[in-house]
Amino acid sequence: MTFLITWQLHQGKLHATLAHFSQLTTEQDQAMMGEEIKMIGRWHDLVSGTGVAICESDSIEAVSAYALKWNNDMDISVQAVVDDEQAKALGSRLLV
Repeated sequence: MTFLITWQLHQGKLHATLAHFSQLTTEQDQAMMGEEIKMIGRWHDLVSGTGVAICESDSIEAVSAYALKWNNDMDISVQAVVDDEQAKALGSRLLV
């Protein structure tokens, strides 16, 4: 499954959270995610303290556990999403 993760940093948490994130090695970052999550990409709007990530996992529990590691500093939303091909396949079922 593919997940869209969005976040909004809590007021006053931007600098401390960014400092923490910037010190994570690739290995530490992956360890926080766990073996069940493949990060496709993350994009940050540092000025507003918001961002998005796309990841893949067969486990909503793994994705939720990862999000919980950050939610002291930000509000996080996790949504299952589909790509164009999947959306078209689902849409074609509506035509029957």
